[in-house]
Amino acid sequence: MFDASFLSWPFFEDRHRRFAGDLTAWAAQDIKPLVDHHDVDASCRRLVHRLGEGGWLKAVVPEAYGGLYPAFDVRTLCLARETLAAHEGLADFAFAMQGLGTGPITLFGTEALKEQYLPPVARGEAIAAFALSEPEAGSDVAAMSTTANPDGPDHVRIDGVKTWISNGGIADHYVVFARSGEAPGAKGLSAYVVDAQTPGLSIENRIDVIAPHPLATLRFEACRVPLAKRIGGPGEGFKVAMATLDVFRSTVGAAALGLARRALAEALQHASSRKLFGAPLGDLQMTQGALADMATGVDSAALLVYRAAWTKDQGAPRVTREAAMAKMYATETAQGVIDKAVQIFGGLGVTKGVKVEELYREVRSLRIYEGATEVQKIVIARELLKMLESRRSGDLDSASNR
Repeated sequence: MFDASFLSWPFFEDRHRRFAGDLTAWAAQDIKPLVDHHDVDASCRRLVHRLGEGGWLKAVVPEAYGGLYPAFDVRTLCLARETLAAHEGLADFAFAMQGLGTGPITLFGTEALKEQYLPPVARGEAIAAFALSEPEAGSDVAAMSTTANPDGPDHVRIDGVKTWISNGGIADHYVVFARSGEAPGAKGLSAYVVDAQTPGLSIENRIDVIAPHPLATLRFEACRVPLAKRIGGPGEGFKVAMATLDVFRSTVGAAALGLARRALAEALQHASSRKLFGAPLGDLQMTQGALADMATGVDSAALLVYRAAWTKDQGAPRVTREAAMAKMYATETAQGVIDKAVQIFGGLGVTKGVKVEELYREVRSLRIYEGATEVQKIVIARELLKMLESRRSGDLDSASNR
């Protein structure tokens, strides 16, 4: 169905090629019977279970807790999301949230937290969620108003509202970020694991979006959580969140890439078989121009995504700029590629039940979540200015030592 020649690029090793080939074969056979878009909760539960059963969720936890590798391999995460998204958006969602909802525990959790939460997630026996956004604090994390106040020597009491929470209502645990008050702004946040059945945590409402996924608003009212369930130190919540997103932001670009590859494959198939004016649609120069633009955009996005992933896997402490570029470009490009595919399909392209119509709805949210495109531009520009300032400082230091 898809051109896999990109796997010959030097970003990848043989283990990545085997993983991608095996997952592609599994996805083609196993995913479709699991999905009912009229019941996304049940579909996601089935997908998580089967992804765990198939061993694919091992990619989201370290080897010591039932995972695939000693630490995150971002290229593997990206290949998984790209492959799953190309087959079914909900499958990508189910995989991604298992990683995002345990990433903070993997990176900063105590040994006890890792042993409790990571193995069930790897086996597909528990569903994870990441609760960062609030009604008035999405991209501006420092504006967070949910609080975590001391409640005795060994507990905190969490009060507030979280919204746009993926897996909200079906998760077994939530990684929750709250204002613990060690300092103003972003330096006064902490992260906690909150089990779904904890008294004081409730699902305020479910959120319906154009491409159905389990989303909800969570309310915390005197929700008492042991200090032992804090992830990282007091006031380190912003660091925990940003380090987690630094790993997983590239994978959002990979998911967009998978949707775009599927759109290109569908458009090529349609253009070669649909007759117009007595000849295949693909014989028209304007169609050929659109296909050329789509293919070039897909390859360009893939280069940015896998550069960011490779750089992180090579040991870079942060890939803030590279990941932001990958996420921004891949999601924006995927939107354009899918729009062109819809145009090539004509009226069929906006018809329910046709794949490119589904892709058109699926891709839109990727330009918003985990940092909207506009936020990524700010991130990239700030990183460039930091690099310039660092070079200038280095030049001044060199001059002073002459």
